[in-house]
Amino acid sequence: MQKKIIVTGGLGFIGTNLISNLIKNKNYYVINIDSVTYAASKLSLIKFSNAKNYKFIKMDICNNKINNLILEIKPYRLFHLAAESHVDNSIYEPNTFIKTNIFGTFNLLKACNNYLNIKTNTNKNFKFIHVSTDEVYGSLSKNFPSSKEGDTYNPSSPYASSKASSDYLVQSWNITYGFPSVITHCTNNYGPYQNLEKLIPLTIYKLIQKQKIPIYGNGLNSRDWLHVKDHVKALLKVSNKGVVGETYNIGSNNEISNIALVKKICKIFDTKFSTKRKHENYISFVKDRPGHDLRYCLNYNKIKKNLNYKPSINFSYGLKSTVDWYLKLLLK
Repeated sequence: MQKKIIVTGGLGFIGTNLISNLIKNKNYYVINIDSVTYAASKLSLIKFSNAKNYKFIKMDICNNKINNLILEIKPYRLFHLAAESHVDNSIYEPNTFIKTNIFGTFNLLKACNNYLNIKTNTNKNFKFIHVSTDEVYGSLSKNFPSSKEGDTYNPSSPYASSKASSDYLVQSWNITYGFPSVITHCTNNYGPYQNLEKLIPLTIYKLIQKQKIPIYGNGLNSRDWLHVKDHVKALLKVSNKGVVGETYNIGSNNEISNIALVKKICKIFDTKFSTKRKHENYISFVKDRPGHDLRYCLNYNKIKKNLNYKPSINFSYGLKSTVDWYLKLLLK
């Protein structure tokens, strides 16, 4: 009998890549619950349409109907990825972030806990994987040690605050109700199916259009970049071997400043397209966004040691393959 796995936000960037991996296992039946916001990948709807061990359900996780849906599905696992995630949007339109990321998580926790309180033979191995972000730890100074599990939260943006709040909800359900949850924090993801509003695909799109690439401030804000396929690999390890009640950081040791990253992409374009104008000349520095954190970086020794995880995709190779993926998509 197939094990039913729910992925919330499965039409998003990470969700799409996670489902792509999960449906390869014919012992799994994957149910994708997504409200189909502007950030949903329409390509995913096409990509999974012929999979026999996959079902898509359009639903907002804030909808109270989620309770009956969980009872009907009787999941073996639930990967909770549904979230508003673009920091810029959270600064100017925070309401949706508070609703989806906090209340939506609360609604899911209630529904899943209700499911567990109904005595059946199918829910004893249930696990709730709550996918969060490195941004909850706040900004690090240049030479400060990487954030590790248990460090104090210090979120700067409405987005980071909403994710920190949802983390605390999941943690409290585990402590108070014995709820079988695990929390993960990941660094910046990159790879196929990411929305064009994010830095790497935005840079690629702007270069294709021969438009200016906006860089906040001086471009020295740095992030650690994790290929989405390595992130998915880590999530599967957490699902299979992660200890209930624990938190795991997922990183990759690919820390680079925004300006250096964009210049790398420009050089990839220089090798692919012969033009008199270097692609770096499209870089344009713009006014910094409010509360822009200087640096994020995660210490992921715990998942490396306890779950035998390590990223495998070389950053230069991953970045080039990501550029190739978007070129193929956008130059059709």
